[in-house]
Amino acid sequence: MQLSIIVAFDDANGIGANNCLLCRLSKDLKNFKELTIGYPIIMGRKTFHSLPHGALPNRTNIVISKTIKHFEGCITCKSVEEVLELPEVKNAEKCFVIGGASIYKQFFDKASKLYVTRIRHTFENADVFFPEIDVEDTWRIVSVSEEFPADEKNEYPFFFAVYERI
Repeated sequence: MQLSIIVAFDDANGIGANNCLLCRLSKDLKNFKELTIGYPIIMGRKTFHSLPHGALPNRTNIVISKTIKHFEGCITCKSVEEVLELPEVKNAEKCFVIGGASIYKQFFDKASKLYVTRIRHTFENADVFFPEIDVEDTWRIVSVSEEFPADEKNEYPFFFAVYERI
């Protein structure tokens, strides 16, 4: 099973503010859906509560929470170790960690791939951040897309990058 992290962050590694995404980029949301459809996705309680319509369709939704035992349409686990023992995870070709900040930190050393959307802006209100990606000793960039300019569906310029653990 390939454990991947999928994340969008700004030029200061900000990933969210007030339990919300920093912005919504149509092309990024489409990319997220294309990459994760059909695969298990792992998230924390706050990330689940931030989803506008609950569990994401056509994916096994796994929520890590020490306090809440049930999330509609999801498998609930109390720890990273419990998640990694799930047959839905162990038997999957790929699995995606989708946030939030504390969940990213818990899985960061276990992930073999990072799918990053780099937003070319710094959001002053960002209050949660993604860890630094060490491209000298730990990660190597395997692909970088063209930079997409801001337009009517994407308020900020951005690009996609994929990293693999060395």
